[in-house]
Amino acid sequence: MTKQSIFGRIAQLARANINALLDSAEDPQKMLDQMVRDYSASIQEAEAAIAQTIGNLRLLEQDHAEDVAAAQDWGRKAAAASAKADELRASGNAADADRFDTLAKVALGRQLGAENEAKGAEPTIEAQTEIVAKLKTGLEQMRGKLGELGAKRDELVARSKIADAQSQVLDAVKSIDILDPTSELGRFEEKVRREEARVMGQQELASSSLDAQFESLEDASESAEIEARLAALKLGSSSGSTPPSAIQG
Repeated sequence: MTKQSIFGRIAQLARANINALLDSAEDPQKMLDQMVRDYSASIQEAEAAIAQTIGNLRLLEQDHAEDVAAAQDWGRKAAAASAKADELRASGNAADADRFDTLAKVALGRQLGAENEAKGAEPTIEAQTEIVAKLKTGLEQMRGKLGELGAKRDELVARSKIADAQSQVLDAVKSIDILDPTSELGRFEEKVRREEARVMGQQELASSSLDAQFESLEDASESAEIEARLAALKLGSSSGSTPPSAIQG
């Protein structure tokens, strides 16, 4: 039963469709890692079972060879005893002849028993030999699947790393598209222009105030001139002199 169970497991694992399992897996990489561990454990178990089966087969083969050799040996002993009996009977020694014939019969019985043992073991040896051959074939298939799993895992890890790198690049490009640096420069330029306009306004305002101050100074000078001339007129009137305007007229 143990041998049949191991053989069935080997056949099942060897027939496993890795691609179909990966398609249905939520995390293919983790599943591959687990499958590699399961396959490795199953291979170790299969190797132990096959080694035990081979060992049992070799013991059966040794027993069979010993039975065959024993049968041949008892056959030679039976022939020797029979020949001795014939020799003694020919010489007139019937009693010893009968004794050697009895020994020949015993040897023939032992030969027959050894032959039956050997013959009875042959079907078992044949079946075990077939099982061992199938187990070895299944084990080689499992080892091939394990190599395929390892290659699939390495390929998947490499593809996953490439996909992650590409995703990071795409995310970076997307962020550049969303946050256009030229738009930020445009807003900063607009801020600078508003600041420049404010300064220009202050300058213009300051210039207007200065002009007003100069105008007020000019007005003050003119008033002072008028007052001075009025004072001069009054001074002239009091001294009896002719006003400048009258002289000019």
